[in-house]
Amino acid sequence: MHRAVDGDAQATHDLLARVHPLALRYCRTRLNRLPGDARHFVEDLAQEVCVAVLMALPRYKDTGRPFEAFVFAIAGHKVADLQRAAMRHPGSTAVPSDEMPERPDDSLGPEERALLSDDAEWAKKLLANLPENQRELLVLRVAVGLTAEETGQMLGMSPGAVRVAQHRALSRLRALAEQ
Repeated sequence: MHRAVDGDAQATHDLLARVHPLALRYCRTRLNRLPGDARHFVEDLAQEVCVAVLMALPRYKDTGRPFEAFVFAIAGHKVADLQRAAMRHPGSTAVPSDEMPERPDDSLGPEERALLSDDAEWAKKLLANLPENQRELLVLRVAVGLTAEETGQMLGMSPGAVRVAQHRALSRLRALAEQ
């Protein structure tokens, strides 16, 4: 990261190769909440995050927090921007195309999508009952896949506190699910 900040081209390439999967997972997780077909923009948004990280590198200051926290902050802003735009202009996120696809569509059919959508909606409703800090902790731990140590560094908590908070959040979700 330090070499990339100093302008080393190979280090910058390597850093962006590491940033892209993080941005992709984060954007995919956060855009699951977005209504409609805006989830098609996950890859584009992850690329925007990478470009924003690249543009911000010369101004980056190491404050002792993990570089991933910097990436997730940028990703959070990009997701929020897209969510605001989608709410202002519902239905405008569809991208028409005049081209026929080269391959058959192997994606899930309507029934499978409906079942997954119902499950996702149910999970979203359960998560909405959690305080924001617990919800963010679960997103970082479960959806993004960060360790307790990484999550703790991002949220200003010890790894033990992360594990305890995660246990409490999951217990609360379990109780809500049983209701």
